[in-house]
Amino acid sequence: MSRLNELRDTLFIAKDGSRPVYGRIFVVSAFGGITNLLLEHKKTGTPGVYALFADTEDDHGWHVALDNVANAMRDVHGEILSDPADRKDADDFVRERIEGARSCLLDLQRLCSYGHFRLNKQLLVIRELLSGLGEAHSAFVATLLLRRADVNARFVDLSGWRDEGEMSLDDRIADGLSDVDLETELPIVTGYAQCSEGLMKEFDRGYSEVTFSRIAAQTGAREAIIHKEFHLSSADPRLVGDDRVKKVGHTNYDVADQLSNMGMEAIHPKAAKSLRQSDIPLRVTNAFEPADPGTLIDETEAPKAAVQIVTGLEAHTLEVFEPDMVGVKGYDATILEALTRHNIWIVSKNSNANTITHYVNAPLKALRRVESDLVEKFPNADVSISGIGIASVIGRDLSGLKILSRGLAALEAAEIDVMAVSQGTRRVDVQFMVARDKLDDAIKILHDIAFPAPEEIAPKKAA
Repeated sequence: MSRLNELRDTLFIAKDGSRPVYGRIFVVSAFGGITNLLLEHKKTGTPGVYALFADTEDDHGWHVALDNVANAMRDVHGEILSDPADRKDADDFVRERIEGARSCLLDLQRLCSYGHFRLNKQLLVIRELLSGLGEAHSAFVATLLLRRADVNARFVDLSGWRDEGEMSLDDRIADGLSDVDLETELPIVTGYAQCSEGLMKEFDRGYSEVTFSRIAAQTGAREAIIHKEFHLSSADPRLVGDDRVKKVGHTNYDVADQLSNMGMEAIHPKAAKSLRQSDIPLRVTNAFEPADPGTLIDETEAPKAAVQIVTGLEAHTLEVFEPDMVGVKGYDATILEALTRHNIWIVSKNSNANTITHYVNAPLKALRRVESDLVEKFPNADVSISGIGIASVIGRDLSGLKILSRGLAALEAAEIDVMAVSQGTRRVDVQFMVARDKLDDAIKILHDIAFPAPEEIAPKKAA
């Protein structure tokens, strides 16, 4: 989104630059870095406005953080918008939204100074209010940019700003698009939609894709397209090299689900479910290569067995060892209940007679709370947590490729110790659990066996 002005004449206007292309709906996320400033940094955890406001010990920090958001928004649209009148409109928009949010937070802070009101009961609402500021800003700026280029763009704000009513997500979408003429207008829609279900409660920062998928389903779209700044590729090119990665091209929703499970942002699994149920194919394209069709995701079976992606994730193991577990029921259910209660993402799992191990993608702090619960439930058990790396080989059909045996042999040859492996009967993924500091090496090795360099597969010449 921060390179929006580069995409104006390729993504929004006909490739020959002659006319706008209507019959489409664009759902936009916030500009790069803005949501991190509004909430907290997704990777480092550095607190943003929300995290600072939730910390009642610091009454001043969130004010400064909100000022920083306003400055960052102005800097971003100042780079994108060249017309002074458009910049002024965008500045006024930011001022109205930021100061409106500030007033709301101040009023709430005053209200919660009375004993009958509890701030923690309002935190999710605050998180949604703040998050919606980012998408509203980017959608408004995109609309200004396109209108200046003679595109009949229309700002569709689903964030519920100053809306006194409450709607379901489907009703919110229907209301926002009710009088849009898709033949003559290009709606630019906020990725965040305020609704009675509370998108962030279930999806947290994956809400844009959920809104996007529900709009596609409700409008009966021919195709849903996610525009990214890179192709959906066989691996991270920064890791294995630009010359070694392959564009996926065509895959299915099974693979998309495995990518989501591994933390890759192809599409949120609940968003994929909406598209899948509505029989709408999903396309992932590189926005900066408009002539390339990208990767199509649908229900088509693989024409032949093949690896499509090798990826990895830094995770944790939660291991429960109890000598008296064998033959006794209830351990599994109790562990799962604790993981669910603390909102822990389970990537994989294995068990034997007296040990149950979950491989999870979650903060260590949250896992410590699970550990405490399980120690209380099973006082004789040995509950342990450790860091681990999971390297995963994924494809629509891996049957007959012997990925497990070949991968183990290649990793052993590289002196990488494999702590555990996981392979399901559907043959869509194989996971190798290794030390975290060996994860990148493991991914490169597994990618090499799945996608060998040309010189590695060329027939040897006769002597």
